[in-house]
Amino acid sequence: MTRPRQPSEQTVHSPSVPQSPVRVAFVGSGPGDPGLLTLRGRDLLAAADVVVLDRIARDDDVLRHARPDVQIVDAGQGEQGQELTHAMRAKVVVRAAAALAEGGLLVRLMDGDPATFNGLVEEVRACRKAGLSVDVVPGVPTVTAVPTYAGVPLTSKQVTSISAVSSDSRGRDWARYADLEGSIVITGAPEQIRRALTGLLQAGRPRDEQVVLVEQGTTVAQRSVTTALGDAADALEGEEPIRPTVVVVSPNVAMREEFSWYENKPLFGWRVLVPRTQAQAGPMVDRLAAFGAVAEVVPTIAVEPPRTPQQMERAIKGLVTGRYEWVGFTSLNAVRAVRERFEQLGLDARAFAGLKVAAVGGVTATALRDWGINPDLVPSGEQSAAGLLADWPEFDEVLDPINRVLLPRADIATDTLVAGLREMGWEVDDVTAYRTVRAAPPAASIRDAIKGGGYDAVLFTSSSTVRNLVGIAGKPHPATVVACIGPATAKTAQEHGLRVDVLAPEASALRLVDALAGHGLGLALAAREADQAVQRPSDKRPTSRRRAR
Repeated sequence: MTRPRQPSEQTVHSPSVPQSPVRVAFVGSGPGDPGLLTLRGRDLLAAADVVVLDRIARDDDVLRHARPDVQIVDAGQGEQGQELTHAMRAKVVVRAAAALAEGGLLVRLMDGDPATFNGLVEEVRACRKAGLSVDVVPGVPTVTAVPTYAGVPLTSKQVTSISAVSSDSRGRDWARYADLEGSIVITGAPEQIRRALTGLLQAGRPRDEQVVLVEQGTTVAQRSVTTALGDAADALEGEEPIRPTVVVVSPNVAMREEFSWYENKPLFGWRVLVPRTQAQAGPMVDRLAAFGAVAEVVPTIAVEPPRTPQQMERAIKGLVTGRYEWVGFTSLNAVRAVRERFEQLGLDARAFAGLKVAAVGGVTATALRDWGINPDLVPSGEQSAAGLLADWPEFDEVLDPINRVLLPRADIATDTLVAGLREMGWEVDDVTAYRTVRAAPPAASIRDAIKGGGYDAVLFTSSSTVRNLVGIAGKPHPATVVACIGPATAKTAQEHGLRVDVLAPEASALRLVDALAGHGLGLALAAREADQAVQRPSDKRPTSRRRAR
């Protein structure tokens, strides 16, 4: 008889722990405007270990949502510069995903919408065959977005159908489109577009039919031309040829003058110089893009640590040990400098407990809040040292147990705030938190554009940006619109021989951009009232040619 197995003799089976699969997410990046990326696409980019790009989607404005350490893989061209086929791209994706650790995420960023003319089917099949988990995030399609940005509604009461055509298929029978009604949107490379237009003419479509050719659609570099189908070759081969990737054939092209909203933005096509560091210029660049402008950031100053750190270290020790009643931050750079020093010393925002904190304006206040510090005082009026001083309370021996203020500032900061605080009874430790030095001169091409009128406008956010830009690159051309953040900056610009065209209503970088947009809108309205073509300031140089619109 078989003896029953005792508990100690029983085999113990450990439950298996399944591995987390590598995920591949196919994300549509939209047709070009980075603002058209979906929220789901943004979140996946932020979590991605690897991003595989298309040809067009090499865009820092989209990739800024990814982690700094993300690996970028280009699936646009092979090692010899040849264009990859859909099958080749699928191999690139599978190979990159196979190299990821358990639970890794690869985002396959695709132009426009993944399911539209992108080879999604081949790549998904390859991923599924390799045992990879697949997600697909639709994007804003080129075939609908670009015509909309070009001012052509694809449907109306009279036009009720839309046909999307990819011109990359050789041997396409264009005769089937000879009598097709509704809106036809053709996408492809410029040479493919040329063949498509020829095919439509040969198929018998009317030579006088209106079409719109669109280059770099939905971006601030968008250019579109309305022409008759029979005259399209002139636009493709003229003095300033257009390189379209989208063509719209539709009766609704006639509505374009009325519905052209994007290219009628106040600063559309303007090339605007922003003499500021890249870190400071981000919000201004975004606001300029919202008004249709192309911003180019040229640093005029560089921020460096103090030559001797002892003064800053003594101030931080005093801050921690209760030497101060107030700490006043007069710039974003001051917040960054103090925060960096705190982190080097192993301190954090808790060291500010019991202190009163002042910020010179909204940007500085935001930087403090990002650090976990809610400022007690922000100017109610002018966002400047003078505005901060106007709201600062006088020292009161009864209410204020300590009469000392810490001001961590730049080495070239003015004495307005210090003198005013001392008049109110405060003792002030004016400490150099960082130094500002003149940046290196920009590239020769930028210097030539500045002096030769290649920029439509320049935005000065301080007197130092005026002095340093002129010092490292020369004076802007007389045709360039000069916009200044405040009276002091405007005075410095005038002292350097510049004509100031725009003055911000308050000392805010974003309000400065808004003021420039108002100026641009005024120029456009004046041109229309005079029944003249709208020109950018750089178009008014004697040697320039106005480009076709």
